[in-house]
Amino acid sequence: MTGHPPIEAYAELDSTNAEARRRAEAGQGGPVWIAAGRQTAGRGRRGRAWSTETGNLAATLLTTTDVPAAEAAQLSFVAALAACDVADTCLGPGAARLKWPNDVLVFGRKAVGILVESGARGDGRLWLAVGIGVNLAHAPTDTERPATSFAEHMGGPPPRPLDALEVLATRFEAWRTLWATQGFAPIARGWTARAQGLGERCEARLPNRTLAGVAEGMDTDGALRLRLDDGALERITAGDVFFGGA
Repeated sequence: MTGHPPIEAYAELDSTNAEARRRAEAGQGGPVWIAAGRQTAGRGRRGRAWSTETGNLAATLLTTTDVPAAEAAQLSFVAALAACDVADTCLGPGAARLKWPNDVLVFGRKAVGILVESGARGDGRLWLAVGIGVNLAHAPTDTERPATSFAEHMGGPPPRPLDALEVLATRFEAWRTLWATQGFAPIARGWTARAQGLGERCEARLPNRTLAGVAEGMDTDGALRLRLDDGALERITAGDVFFGGA
């Protein structure tokens, strides 16, 4: 027993999320992890490119759910916690911190990308593609924010991608089970315990406006509470948050 859905590994794919989408639109529902040694057209949030060099991890969980899309999106926080567990396993407790909504920072720099996509199935359920990319051996240099890899912080070689995926898939299943049986509350507690920037000033760049204030914490649905300079409270449900001018 592995304690997680099966893993299918490929030497190269255009994108593990794209492969999951193709399977979902063909009627498949998993659950299955799809991994690629190299991606030729990897994507991140908001359509950004996500580079996957050989030695890094690119994997997507294809699964289905009965919950509404807004609630299913909470799996991005589950994915962030699982990836944080992988970093702590490889680099030591406390190496990784979480920045809203699902950025995993290793010693202050981004090391993990997460993209959750979904669509309607013919049976009324949702298919979900939970994509996770981890910079194990390499970090890109042409990024909006500073990036790092596990290898930069290890005395020996980083874990092989499929070994890291075993840990990731097992920890994802543990957090997902908590979410499925107890709701979002334990996920919010786990996220808050590892959060970076709470109580600090930040800038939230939304699709149609930019807000500045103090990040107070996460609501029970995953929204970020932002206290504006005039005292008003804004709930941020989508956007990018920047701390310390970065």
